[in-house]
Amino acid sequence: MSNCSIAPDVKAVIVPSPTVRTIDRVPPHVFFFVSAVFHYLGPAFAVLLFAHVSVLGMAWLRIASAAAVFALWRRPWARVAVQSWAQLRILFALGVALGLMNVCFYQAIARLPLSTVSAIEFIGPIILAAFGVRTPRNIIALLLAAGGGWVLTGVRLEGDSLGYLFAFANCALFMLYISIGHRIAQDGGGAGIGRLGMAMLIALVIVFPIGFSGALPALRQPHLLLAGIAVGICSSVIPYVCDQLAMARLSRATFSLLLALLPASAVLIGVVVLQQVPTVTEALGILLVAGGVAFHREREVLRSL
Repeated sequence: MSNCSIAPDVKAVIVPSPTVRTIDRVPPHVFFFVSAVFHYLGPAFAVLLFAHVSVLGMAWLRIASAAAVFALWRRPWARVAVQSWAQLRILFALGVALGLMNVCFYQAIARLPLSTVSAIEFIGPIILAAFGVRTPRNIIALLLAAGGGWVLTGVRLEGDSLGYLFAFANCALFMLYISIGHRIAQDGGGAGIGRLGMAMLIALVIVFPIGFSGALPALRQPHLLLAGIAVGICSSVIPYVCDQLAMARLSRATFSLLLALLPASAVLIGVVVLQQVPTVTEALGILLVAGGVAFHREREVLRSL
């Protein structure tokens, strides 16, 4: 009888790449803080370019630049074949949300201070949290945010109603971005960033008909084109990639809590780059909204208590 040795089952061990290991060593909060800076730094520079390129043209340049970077970096089209129909529907929804969100955001900051648009942007997540978990804490958070929104809109509503319409539309689309962004981030930073690249290409298709003609002046002038590309990288590559890396390792509730810092980031950048110093009343409204964001709690936190 021949000797037969039966090898034990050996599970394949996936060794992460040096890049992944480096990313894993960086605390997720660092990625959030980098995103917080660039989230409004790019749009602030875009406001300075509105004198040379139309608002819709700048929105197109921002998305087109980001889509080009993701296309060269992640080759997102190669991932289409391995996506299920459910995943493709999610990516399509994210692409539509990104495209329309950028358009509404730029239309809003062309008419209102950056800090005001930022504060309104965060009322939506608080509303979702309050309706999802109707606790006294979340009701208070909702009242704080609603009070802040009322103060902000009451300050400048007369004559700027269209700007507020775009600001609140951006708020609704921002809620959708946060919700879908967390879903695709759960597959890990690399997969999430690849899917984000696919969504950005979809966003480019969405805004192409309404923004391309407005971007033509920049396409004819190299310095404006370079500036537009820089805005796109600062606005839609660095912060969105950092969001994915942070969302993949932070709970949705923790990420939402950190969002309270973004209105302050918008105020600081608005003052430094655009010289948009908020009035006392505007500052009160922004603080109320930021307080609501910091005070609210989502379902997963309550389950862990």
